[in-house]
Amino acid sequence: MTIRGILFDVDDTLVDYSGSARVGILKHLAAEGALDRFESADAAVALWRAIEEEEYPRFLSGELTFKGQQLVRTQRFLSHLGLAADDPAAWFARYAALRDTAWSAFPEVASVLRGLEGQVALGVVSNASLPYQTGKLRAVQLLHHFGDAILCSDEFGAAKPQAAIFHAGCELLGLPPEQVAYVGDRYDVDALGAREAGLRAYWLDRGGLGMHAGERIAAVGGGITVIRSLTELDSP
Repeated sequence: MTIRGILFDVDDTLVDYSGSARVGILKHLAAEGALDRFESADAAVALWRAIEEEEYPRFLSGELTFKGQQLVRTQRFLSHLGLAADDPAAWFARYAALRDTAWSAFPEVASVLRGLEGQVALGVVSNASLPYQTGKLRAVQLLHHFGDAILCSDEFGAAKPQAAIFHAGCELLGLPPEQVAYVGDRYDVDALGAREAGLRAYWLDRGGLGMHAGERIAAVGGGITVIRSLTELDSP
């Protein structure tokens, strides 16, 4: 079946979220006088990201709001350091302001999207909130590629890997799932979810390592196309 549309994940697929989060938390901790509480910059980043990986799924499941998970992450992080913030929301906002100044798209993204325009319909399906992701895409000058075809779990009410959000993304493109590809960096949430929803699944494994070697092997033989760069989507 010919692919007539492509849906993209945003974070660590189009935009270097991990890189910007690293810049943001290190600058923030330095400004707050707390960076020297860690044995290394890598240790600080690792703790911040580990807490995010534990708390963000609670937002996706509906247990926490998008803002709520930010506050819980802040409180847990500071508690680990034996600190407390009088206003966790303000603490997180100071971090976010520094992170957001570091937003950047991966080097190949803009040219790949330009090349795909006019050939296939383009859209986004993301496990986040719509204002957050549209603001991010606008900041890196990618928003115009997607028009109104941007779907986020917070507003939709279901998150990847549920089939419903993939199917809703296809509806935004006006195409059936079998004519749509999905591209994301997470094997379980993006690649497996898209495949089970009937889309053509692309797992963007930029580092060539994957979460586990076994997942990479399973993907190759399991109806998932493993790519290292979006340039490999030139002929989807």
